[in-house]
Amino acid sequence: MKKTKGKRINGNGVIQTPFYYGWVIVILAGLSHFFSGPGQTYSNAIFIDYYIEEFGWSRSTVSGIYSSATLLAGFLLFIIGRMIDKVGARKMAIAVSLILAAASIFNSFVVNWVMLFMGFFAIRLFGQGSMTLVPNALIPQWFIQKRGRALGLAALGGMIGSAAFPLINVWLIEAYGWRTTWQILGASIVLIFTPLAFFFIRNRPEDIGLLPDNGPLVRDEDQQKPLSSDSSWTVKEAKKTRSFWLLLFCVVVPALVNTGMTFHLVSIFSIQSLAPETAATVLSLMAIIGFPVTFLAGYLLDKIRVQWMLAFVFVGEIASIFLLKEADLFSGAILFAVVWGFMLGIERVTLSVVWPNYFGRQYLGSITGISMAFMVVGSALGPLPFGLFYDFFGGYKEVLWVIMIFPLLGIVAALLANPPEKKE
Repeated sequence: MKKTKGKRINGNGVIQTPFYYGWVIVILAGLSHFFSGPGQTYSNAIFIDYYIEEFGWSRSTVSGIYSSATLLAGFLLFIIGRMIDKVGARKMAIAVSLILAAASIFNSFVVNWVMLFMGFFAIRLFGQGSMTLVPNALIPQWFIQKRGRALGLAALGGMIGSAAFPLINVWLIEAYGWRTTWQILGASIVLIFTPLAFFFIRNRPEDIGLLPDNGPLVRDEDQQKPLSSDSSWTVKEAKKTRSFWLLLFCVVVPALVNTGMTFHLVSIFSIQSLAPETAATVLSLMAIIGFPVTFLAGYLLDKIRVQWMLAFVFVGEIASIFLLKEADLFSGAILFAVVWGFMLGIERVTLSVVWPNYFGRQYLGSITGISMAFMVVGSALGPLPFGLFYDFFGGYKEVLWVIMIFPLLGIVAALLANPPEKKE
């Protein structure tokens, strides 16, 4: 049978594109990563000092609220993963984006710590968690041979978001206040992303008569046959492998370290005599640096074993922590941003590729949901020790030394996590 350019006519309508429709899915996945921004730490970090100033809370109090809300959200993410497998990514993308928009607007009405907890919980579950879980479960359905490149392109949405949201938030807060800023963020999600998800997302290439990587049209009775290059593991089967648990540890470490550094970046720089604007510049610059790196990482992940790339991520993380500890000049902050951005560009794609490469497509939502749950738990634990060390020692030098232990252990875990072989 000959190749198709992505055309399919069936009882559900017509989809005609001059190229493989999977690339449309990549664009939508990138937008989902971008609009997860209101729930991401790089966006929330800009609001923290305004909460402290307005409500008179200590930094460790806000860190504790953020961490506990994130922790609770992480425990529930596996449910989102199962629902993606059950009802499909399209319906989940629509529902999640609507709830995230409502949660963002809710944050504009926060007046006490209970409401702050509820607001943090909702934006972390449906923003940082679900809006990134959906595309990471969706793209591997459409690509196998070019999976790394596709996920790398989609990851650009997150990189653009991490560059844009800190600066956008600073500008909006200065112009309109932090409450109106939350309302604007919520409105942008429901007006831009939700309609696009409704009209253009399709769950699987098989739904429109294709196979991953622009395979040929197939007969309906053949569509359910598994691909020989895509052996799928159930959650129960995956949990019996050593690699599954080692990879979960590898997921937790960057979430813990990066969230802790990002959440307290403004405070860390202020102690080191750097202005808050420097923190916003660093967050944006590291995202800009990550743009070309995601292309490179996606290409390399189609050629190199993912566990080697994962080990390299942890090496870069150790270097980033050390540079942050020593950044007491603007030039030092810029060097930190460059190295951190390079590392994050590789990390984003690598952590997306590892699960479908190891455990296949069929149960990916559930497996990725567990991974995202551990990732969110890791991010929940990150800010709290930074806040506690700050309150106890009056600075961050000590905690930065301590957290270097985790990426060191991550290198070992990555090298030991060999791809499992499924017994038929």
